[in-house]
Amino acid sequence: MMMRLQVRLFTSFAAVAALALFAGSRIQAQSTASPTAGNGTYIASDPLAHVRYDNRYDFYLAPAYRHIKAGPTLLQGANLGGIDMGGSYWFQKHWAAEGTARGYLGTSGAAPNVYDIRGPFIQEYQFAAGPEWLGPHNKHGDIIAHVLAGGAYGLFEGGLHGHVAELGFYNNQIAPLVIIGGHIDLNRSAHWVFRMTPDAVMTRYGTNYGTQITQTDINFVMSVGIEYKFNKKR
Repeated sequence: MMMRLQVRLFTSFAAVAALALFAGSRIQAQSTASPTAGNGTYIASDPLAHVRYDNRYDFYLAPAYRHIKAGPTLLQGANLGGIDMGGSYWFQKHWAAEGTARGYLGTSGAAPNVYDIRGPFIQEYQFAAGPEWLGPHNKHGDIIAHVLAGGAYGLFEGGLHGHVAELGFYNNQIAPLVIIGGHIDLNRSAHWVFRMTPDAVMTRYGTNYGTQITQTDINFVMSVGIEYKFNKKR
């Protein structure tokens, strides 16, 4: 049920954002006026006139939201906050190599227990890289798709006071990670971009106490922040 809801939210957000990107381009294209030298008249200038999609490097930084389940049998998930940052090296106009580092923290739900442990603190750190593809684009913005692979370092035991198995949480560990999604960009100038990044994140954490349990989880991640395109051209 939760997975279907997350998929619906993901697709709905992507559709709305794409509509805003292209149907709302007239708003993005509002001109500014600047005075000419000496005669007191004004001329219209377009802040997006120099958007070219020919940069070699870019970097982005954004506050982020992450949903996760901290144990294979837990009924309650955890809503974590964090930071998403990354960069790209563009080989050509449509293809680049992207790397990302992400960190999340917050509290997780826990079943009623005799230890009176409620809302234990958990953390997760992700590192991944892979290809990205520039899709539909114009001077107002673009849609970029990516598939990234790497690892996630989960810290689940800190607030459990040694009762990891009894409470059904994962052990602290490094797990394989796959990120599928992309960026929805709204250009503010030739260098500055407002960026939204909806992703589906797949991890495979396991337990090493008693009966070993390994579980693949697919959850939703969202970040909203800024991107900067450097001057160097391809």
